[in-house]
Amino acid sequence: MMDLTTPALLFPAISLLLLAYTNRFLVLAQLIRELNQREGDNVRDLAKRQISNLRKRIVLIKTMQAFGVLSFVLCTAAMFCLFMLWQIAGQLLFVVSLISLLISLLYSLYEIQISCDAINIELESLQNG
Repeated sequence: MMDLTTPALLFPAISLLLLAYTNRFLVLAQLIRELNQREGDNVRDLAKRQISNLRKRIVLIKTMQAFGVLSFVLCTAAMFCLFMLWQIAGQLLFVVSLISLLISLLYSLYEIQISCDAINIELESLQNG
């Protein structure tokens, strides 16, 4: 039998995860602004590759955040159900919350891979420049 504290254990983890996702988004937004200022109207081929990479990362971060928030909401709903002594509903919501969190983390892993590709593009620029 699951009690109220089990889903409550996820609250700090999900909160920190969402904070990390927000920080990644803010850094990405700053990179886009810098790229726009640096390139202006004369966009080089290398910058076009970076733009494509940045677009993918924005979509991924948005998806990561959405699944993270969904996990938070479902975890809260699970706590409510457990508080109301609706054990089965609380357990199901908690499981779905965990699945949502897992999906969020998998998207995060993919976004990190694309981020590494972006760094390789920058290294290529330094090597050729």
